[in-house]
Amino acid sequence: MPLFWLPENSVDFPPASMARKDGLLAVGGDLDPARVLHAYEQGIFPWFGEGDPYLWWSPDPRFVLFPSELKVAKSMRPYFNQQKFSVSFDRDFLSVIQACQETRLDEAGGGTWITEEMVQSYYALHKQGFAHSVEVWQDGLLAGGLYGVSLGSVFFGESMFSKVSNASKVGFITLVRVLETKGFDLIDCQQETPHLASLGARAVPRKTFLRILEENREKETITGNWDCLLNG
Repeated sequence: MPLFWLPENSVDFPPASMARKDGLLAVGGDLDPARVLHAYEQGIFPWFGEGDPYLWWSPDPRFVLFPSELKVAKSMRPYFNQQKFSVSFDRDFLSVIQACQETRLDEAGGGTWITEEMVQSYYALHKQGFAHSVEVWQDGLLAGGLYGVSLGSVFFGESMFSKVSNASKVGFITLVRVLETKGFDLIDCQQETPHLASLGARAVPRKTFLRILEENREKETITGNWDCLLNG
């Protein structure tokens, strides 16, 4: 498959089905929030390192979680029954994405795909009501969390972090349970990890994922602050 170059004066993408075997579809463009949002609508996401060109991906297969297939291990039950953590939505998006950035920096020994430009782009999407955060608190301190983008009835997860064991799992499980009550069809996990597989995520063919997204474009997006979803 060819590798496409994106001009800066257009937010259009080639079809995601034309991505290379490794999932790479296109190079170039920018991280303008309108372009990033349009990418998600098409099943495409940005992923590149500091100093690299903008790279846009659509892997095949796609790792996803259907909310009804969520698996909660018995070992996690005390965290909910004993309320070891408290969870909020959209209370501190910037702190969550920066904590994810710091975690990736530590893991990569100084490099991360959550660049400063990426932080600002997603923060802009958050202020527009499309990007959301889940905060997990312990004794008033941020213990874990995650963030992603929501369109229609699909939540596109981006990254998560934990400063306390199992904090991010509590946040993710809480999010999935709430989104299921709101009629969400899918949580996009992008690529497989053992952590997400243990929670019930599985691989689906890209064509299946893209078909879900095509149907999803007709559905209403819940924008704005999501605190009302958790407490409503």
